[in-house]
Amino acid sequence: MAIKFNVLEIGKPGDPDAPKKFYPRPVHSGEITLEDLAADISYSSSLTESDVYAVLQSLVREIPRNISHGYIVRLGNLGAFRLGSNSTGSDTEEEVTGANIFRTRLLFHPGKHVKAVVDGLTFEKIR
Repeated sequence: MAIKFNVLEIGKPGDPDAPKKFYPRPVHSGEITLEDLAADISYSSSLTESDVYAVLQSLVREIPRNISHGYIVRLGNLGAFRLGSNSTGSDTEEEVTGANIFRTRLLFHPGKHVKAVVDGLTFEKIR
């Protein structure tokens, strides 16, 4: 099934006089909750929905806990989470402190199977 997209006219940030261009933007079909995933996984396994939900909740708790300890969290074929940051430079190594880091974010790198699915997506323009 193709991913639907609409078209948005967007100007260049910081330059209001620049000509606007048109860009495709994916349209989301809704959302799937942790409860929905637990029900779907339970249906295709021998585990109860409650058991699956408990495992998923534990995963939600453990990913940030391990990231905060400096680990990369690899989830097999799903992919890996790691911490990324932006920082300002200093003239010497001695001047560098944690205060140089001004932004952190959680990065996700998909596993081979997930990447193959995403790379194989097709798109359909909404009329």
